[in-house]
Amino acid sequence: MWYKRFAMTSPQAGTPQPGPVQPGLLRAIGRWSLAALAVNSVIGSGIFGLPATVAGLLGKRSVVAVLIAGAAIGVIMACFAEVASQFSEAGGPYLYARTAFGRLTGILVGWMLYLAQTAAPAANANLFVIYLAEFWPATKAPWPRFAILTLLVGVLAWINVRGARQGTAVNNVFTVAKILPLLMVVSAGAAFTIVHPAIFHPAAGAAAMPTASAWMKAMVLLIFAYGGFESALAPMGEAKNPGRDAGFALLVALITCTVIYALVQWVVVEVLGPGATTDRPLAEVARITMGNRGAALVAIGALVSVYGYLGGKLLGMPRVTFALAKGGDLPQVFAVVGPRFHTPWFSILFYATAVWGLAMAGSFAWNVTLSVVARLFYYAVVCAALIALRRKQAPAAGLRLPGLHLLGGQALAVLGIGITVVLATQVDLSKSLILAATVGAALLNWLWARRTIRRDGACPVSDR
Repeated sequence: MWYKRFAMTSPQAGTPQPGPVQPGLLRAIGRWSLAALAVNSVIGSGIFGLPATVAGLLGKRSVVAVLIAGAAIGVIMACFAEVASQFSEAGGPYLYARTAFGRLTGILVGWMLYLAQTAAPAANANLFVIYLAEFWPATKAPWPRFAILTLLVGVLAWINVRGARQGTAVNNVFTVAKILPLLMVVSAGAAFTIVHPAIFHPAAGAAAMPTASAWMKAMVLLIFAYGGFESALAPMGEAKNPGRDAGFALLVALITCTVIYALVQWVVVEVLGPGATTDRPLAEVARITMGNRGAALVAIGALVSVYGYLGGKLLGMPRVTFALAKGGDLPQVFAVVGPRFHTPWFSILFYATAVWGLAMAGSFAWNVTLSVVARLFYYAVVCAALIALRRKQAPAAGLRLPGLHLLGGQALAVLGIGITVVLATQVDLSKSLILAATVGAALLNWLWARRTIRRDGACPVSDR
């Protein structure tokens, strides 16, 4: 396995070499906490509804689709792992793109990353209110909704301002808490399937032989479901051993999420059969296998999952604006670190406000397309960065993916770029005005950064 090979061959193996500590930040995130952050950043609310949509497209073949999507995202994760192992600072994909291709590409990736990882948590915050309405219907009214969203985001912001260690502890708890209900549903569904196997009728669900278009639609949805791991790489300036732990965290996240997604998909299809097209598949599985109390358990699990997902994003994403400011690409206030808690408090509060604002004003519908397009863009850039960094920094210390003898040793990177391009052709761009606005804002940001650096008489990174 590529992680084991890295552990044996990397100069960092054996003796921890965490790299320079960024001013004011504390390295408080250990290996397993980083892995929990990656898992938490992937598993959000989609697991509670997406299996029905995929089953509607592919029927029983949807389980195979989950595994194929896991393999595809595994290619991209492997590229991220090699690139991330060469950095010990905060910033994630922004930092990788800036180092590999210059300031302009870095800023574009930074804005796309911020857009994707702000819109999705905002949508999840709205879903939290929807799930809570199962127990308290009044939550959908304007003032209760305002209060709940404010409290929801505000408490997490307060926890993360008080320190990465506190934010990490909360993230670890919620990661375990969100997985347990899913495993309970899977166990109950598996036991039920053995006794009462369902017969899936093609006429009631997907066609007997799904079309290529149905497969591609399912792949786009599943790649979206597997996404989000990249935000776990943003706080590497606070990881205890970033070069060693980045690949480990991504490998754990890939295995964990693939197993959970595949088991959930299998249980939904086997237990519900033709009813797999319901909009609340896990709740329906729990109701059939464990009664109404089981359905209530799934609703609680959804609340925990969404809240944990938000907590993971509030721990990781503020480090992107922190890194932009440290690189001179945003005003320095975003890089301010509090003297007491050693956290980038302004970036945390700014991100929390952005999520809260989108949750209050936005809807869920456009977030999927928006997030998918933005993610595919920076996934392709990071895969390309693997090739660029090998040429620029070889032989750099860190992970080297083994067995890549084609195309100069970068076969996985080329494959990853190909995957993103193919998936991008399946995305509906008719409602991408906000995406164009983001690109425009990034270009203005780049012009501002160039002007500021020239005025100050320093240019540490290419202005391309």
